[in-house]
Amino acid sequence: TMRNKAIKSKVKTMIKKVEAAIAANDKAAAEAALKVATSEISKAASKGVFHKNTASRKVSRLAASVNKMA
Repeated sequence: TMRNKAIKSKVKTMIKKVEAAIAANDKAAAEAALKVATSEISKAASKGVFHKNTASRKVSRLAASVNKMA
C-alpha cells in the first residue's frame, strides 16, 4: 500500500544518511543519524511494515558499521 511504501522509503532515506556520514568519516553525524534511523526502523517494525528480525538486522548492521569507524 501507499502507507507501507512511504514508510519503507523514509527508512531507506535514513539509512542512506547514516551511510553518507560514514563515507564522509564524520563519526558525530553518523551517530546522530544512526539514532534517528534506529527510531524510524523500530517504528516501521511496530507498524508491521518490516518483520521485527529484519528491523533488528538493519539496526545491527548500521550500528556495527558506525562502531567500526573509531
